[in-house]
Amino acid sequence: MQLKNYSISPRKKFHQLFGVEKKPIIGMVHVQALPGTPRHNQSLKNIVETAVNEAKILVDNGIHSVMLENMHDVPYLNRIVGPEIIAAMTAVAVAVRKAVKVPLGIQILAGANQAALAVALAANFQFIRAEGFVFGHLADEGYMDSDAGELLRYRKSIGAEQIAIYTDIKKKHSAHTITSDVSLAETAKAAEFFLSDGLIVTGTATGSPTDPDDLKAVRAATNLPVLVGSGVTPENIQTVAPFADGFIVGSYFKKDGYWENGVDGERVRALCQEMRNIE
Repeated sequence: MQLKNYSISPRKKFHQLFGVEKKPIIGMVHVQALPGTPRHNQSLKNIVETAVNEAKILVDNGIHSVMLENMHDVPYLNRIVGPEIIAAMTAVAVAVRKAVKVPLGIQILAGANQAALAVALAANFQFIRAEGFVFGHLADEGYMDSDAGELLRYRKSIGAEQIAIYTDIKKKHSAHTITSDVSLAETAKAAEFFLSDGLIVTGTATGSPTDPDDLKAVRAATNLPVLVGSGVTPENIQTVAPFADGFIVGSYFKKDGYWENGVDGERVRALCQEMRNIE
């Protein structure tokens, strides 16, 4: 078991994980609807093959890392997903791990953070994306309480401390009225105090641009790496890059920029080229 090293700065650990000196771009693979969900209409074999092909397109066109997400499983469950989802995501994750050599991450919607950790450990992934880490919020799925204490204890108990947990704060598709007296910067400080490995800042919805002022505030408030979690395009990456350590990109990489479509290699190359131009 590899124990977590708290003596290394969070940003240094971040760059060690991704193995690049420049700011990494993490490309999303939105796994097709899984067994038991309303839109499920493909064999697991086809689901796995599609995910592997999209991961290869991302990596072959310059992406530094890939993250899997069960975004087609709408409507999402709140925290607890069935064993069929965990099993299917593990099958997809293992196949993607065999197909590409870059660092890999996973998110299981909605807020199934312990399940994501378990899959990540089984498939030798390097990180997860976790929502609802600190402060409760009202999401599409209903009220989601914070889970930092349970999640980090679970990570410890299964010997997965080498797996980084990057956490959304004031996340998209959610109402934050109950924490309106807690600023984004204070939320970031709380996540750092509760041992998050990095912070994800988003716009209001999937594909919505992230406000550079929000990124700047979070960057100033903590020593954690800050990732842009939505809305990155070649047209706006220059405005957010100065305040970010990395980028999670989904919608822009899809045909016509729509998240339900397949990955478009030309769009991947365009964003990677723009990133090279500004570094």
